[in-house]
Amino acid sequence: MESWLKESGAVGLDDLELAKFQVTGRGVRSLQCYKEGERVLTIPSGTLWTVEHAYADPLLGPALRSVQPPLTVEDTLATYILFVRSRKSGYNGLRSHVTAFPTSYSSSIFFTENELEVCAGTSLYTITKQLKRQIEEDYAGLVARIFGQYQDLFPLDEFTIEDYKWALSTVWSRGMDFVLPDGNSIRLLAPFADMLNHSSEVKQCHVYDASSRNLSVLAGKDYKAGDQVFINYGPLPNNRLLRLYGFVLSSNPNDSYDIVLSTHPTAPFWEQKQKLWISAGLDSTCTISLTLTDPLPKNVLRYLRIQRLDESDLSVMQVEATDGMINESNEVEVLQFLVDSFSGLLENFGTQLEKLEEQLAASVHPPGGNAWAAAHVSLGEQRVLRLARKRAEDLLAAAESGRGRRGDLSPVARCANCDKVSGPFMLCGRCKAVTYCTRTCQVDHYKEHKVVCRIISTASKNGLEMK
Repeated sequence: MESWLKESGAVGLDDLELAKFQVTGRGVRSLQCYKEGERVLTIPSGTLWTVEHAYADPLLGPALRSVQPPLTVEDTLATYILFVRSRKSGYNGLRSHVTAFPTSYSSSIFFTENELEVCAGTSLYTITKQLKRQIEEDYAGLVARIFGQYQDLFPLDEFTIEDYKWALSTVWSRGMDFVLPDGNSIRLLAPFADMLNHSSEVKQCHVYDASSRNLSVLAGKDYKAGDQVFINYGPLPNNRLLRLYGFVLSSNPNDSYDIVLSTHPTAPFWEQKQKLWISAGLDSTCTISLTLTDPLPKNVLRYLRIQRLDESDLSVMQVEATDGMINESNEVEVLQFLVDSFSGLLENFGTQLEKLEEQLAASVHPPGGNAWAAAHVSLGEQRVLRLARKRAEDLLAAAESGRGRRGDLSPVARCANCDKVSGPFMLCGRCKAVTYCTRTCQVDHYKEHKVVCRIISTASKNGLEMK
């Protein structure tokens, strides 16, 4: 592969090598020093896997163009990869790249039922179940629309559903997405550059030049000779890392839980409420991420305040008013709904947080395995939901105490251990996110709080503010 890339104009390969690393497995090692921002590698346009190149192929292109409506970007690239892999001659450069791909993947669609059950109750569990069904439907569509129509190009014994799942996982785990200057986007696979592993400790450093159409990797930090070179996939939670890339990060500061807020068009006063949602930058159906640093975003409250407006409120409502409490009854209804909803979501987890922590400490799930990874997804989502519920409970206490009538909707201070609400209180000195009435309560609560405390503190050091 490296020889083909050099002949095609790749720059930087002489100062890099593929190597095995203890934690990450295969990756890229630097053979020289680099300063942050210095160009490390350039992969030329002609060697990239893109939809444009698939359509330009003299054999594959006509078959792709015959399919209407066109295949999705993912299906086009997956078909392109399988097509090249199946060729017995030609395509030597691209086939050398295919032989470097993993023969199997550990993303969640390949989990057994028992492995997936470890994260029952998580968004990953639901999405993976849906994704497996969708893949079966999409594969049947490909067979009907293109594979079965051109069996000389797509021999079905090399284009099975398992082959399709492998190719999709290749696209998910190795694809790079960029927004072009004209507002369009491009997804591509870049030979050799796709061997770089992820690290949240480096800056995002892979760039696509829309004029030359080359892919470049810059140094995301200073490197010495012998260091592993990384790229940054972005601030992704474990549920996405495991679904797309097949790995998780312990105590991931970017863990999140996506909630979907929806109102049916037949609901009372839907049209008036829809105008308010749009004015507030929302819609009648919204997906909002709860995170460790912002477990109850303002947009969740804004949406639900509008959803629960009655006729008298609507007649005088201005969208700016949804930034704070509209009236006490509306606010209490919204916050009680959130407390009940978060409690219900937490009860649906197959294994509760404390039990999972015990299992991981006892190596019930072998470290690095699929069940171990699923457990970490569940831990992250439960931590976020517990923080969200606590935030909603504190705001509810503030609303019910009558302080909301004075415009003060900050949470009531309460001890994180015993729930005492009369002061004085002291903040956790590390994360500044919870309060205690006594040193004894802080010590008693440490075992439960220490992991979240470490995650929030790490996020704060990385520039993420606790809200």
